[in-house]
Amino acid sequence: MKRVLVSGAVGLAIAAIAPAQTPAGPVYPGPAPIYHVTVVERTVKAVNYRYRSGPTMIDFKGTVLLPDGKGTGMVESRQGHTEVDASFDHLRASQQYGGEYLTYVLWAITPEGRPHNMGEIVPDHSDHGHLHVTTDLQAFAMIVTAEPYSAVRQPSDVVVMENMIRPDTEGRIEEVNAKYELLPRGQYTWNQSAALTEELASAPKVSTREFETLTELYQAENAVGVATSAGAGNYAPDTLARAQNLLTEAQRMHASKADSHRVVEIARQAAQTAEDARLIAVQREQDDKVRAAQDEINKSRAQAAAVQISIDQIRAQSDAAIKQAQQEAQSANDRANQLQQQVDADRAALAQAQSEAAAARQRADQAEAAARNVHLQQQSANVSANHASALRVRLLEDLNGVLAATDTPRGLVVTVPGTAFSGDAVRGAEAQQIARVAAIVSSQPGLSISVEGYCDNASKTAESENRALAVRHVLINNGVPVAQVSARGFGNSRPLGPAGDPANSRVEIVVSGNQIGSLPFWDRTYSLSSNR
Repeated sequence: MKRVLVSGAVGLAIAAIAPAQTPAGPVYPGPAPIYHVTVVERTVKAVNYRYRSGPTMIDFKGTVLLPDGKGTGMVESRQGHTEVDASFDHLRASQQYGGEYLTYVLWAITPEGRPHNMGEIVPDHSDHGHLHVTTDLQAFAMIVTAEPYSAVRQPSDVVVMENMIRPDTEGRIEEVNAKYELLPRGQYTWNQSAALTEELASAPKVSTREFETLTELYQAENAVGVATSAGAGNYAPDTLARAQNLLTEAQRMHASKADSHRVVEIARQAAQTAEDARLIAVQREQDDKVRAAQDEINKSRAQAAAVQISIDQIRAQSDAAIKQAQQEAQSANDRANQLQQQVDADRAALAQAQSEAAAARQRADQAEAAARNVHLQQQSANVSANHASALRVRLLEDLNGVLAATDTPRGLVVTVPGTAFSGDAVRGAEAQQIARVAAIVSSQPGLSISVEGYCDNASKTAESENRALAVRHVLINNGVPVAQVSARGFGNSRPLGPAGDPANSRVEIVVSGNQIGSLPFWDRTYSLSSNR
């Protein structure tokens, strides 16, 4: 089977990075554009899939950007996860929305507006796509967007499909309006011009496997380029370097005609690592801005203190003048007894004014002390939160220097691939890598480590647990306290890909604890209104 390959796709994708920082969108030759889209927020219906209520059908309908797009999905809530089996039709080339859009991604949107990347949709030669994935969510909406690469963490504003509730949906369905904010990348212009049609028609033909391989390589280049433009070279150099090395390795293997499955695997890992580098760079850049703002606040406080000193000096001069006046009044009293009563009255009035001033100063001092106490409490809370976030980012960076690591709501997840084992035992080289992970984790006392083993089919459940125990043994032998490490085998309950995918056989080291907080550094929530 052959697929059309548009030449120059890499150049288009990389060139699209710079416009992402300005409001100007891509310009196409030919007639005026059909649609000019600037989307900041959308609303879609979410469904609460009841726990173990049986499979439920749901439809997908194309938006104005893909009016003839459609699809169906089977959703079933199971123990510990929800399975989604979705098929899509009329998924035309994603580059029609701009050269930077190389793929489609299926998203789950929670009722609180938080997006979850469920996976990449790769259309076949008939513009048909299929995706079978699992998620730990139970109530969510689903949308399909065009993206520059599959490892993105936030949906673009090019939404081509949204889920639609079917009239014959079985079971009790709870519908809520889930708002989701889209990543602003400027104004996107869709011009379905004759030039694009001619380019697609005259493009060279390649096999489906070669098309998918090249697409993954282009996505990885996009991800590395985006991370570079976001300042990852300054803020996350090790993670960016690892992404660049993975991309170079994938390109080298592709040039040497290596196994295409392995090329795709490394290219995807490069894109994911580059996205991690971009998010780290964004977080650290924000931290720098916060520090600059704090420096400005400290400067303003110093100026306020200088003004207060001037006020105190003026008060001291006033007190000296009052004292001199009192002395002159006393002398005048000695010289003129007839003025004694007037002087006494003046003294009484002065004493009363001083008493009121002292009371006012006391109240001002109390208010200032209370305000200072509130500020110190707020500052302490901010420092604690910033410290946890910074420690979390630093640990992720250190772990990424040893093995592939990602930041998730469960904690920092370090993946030990199935190739690291000989039977149930850890190989020698990989054991040294796990020992380095143990050294990194044990440097922060009090962290909790959960070792989770996974396999490709149910018959190897015992193997998944034995491998998890083997990794736990290496961690303990290299300094991690026994009480902080647990191990468990989950069998094939959480596959990362289809049956037979080597990525399904793995051991995950999940690092969590109060020191690094409970929220991933890339995560955030969104304000919305829910109708229940």
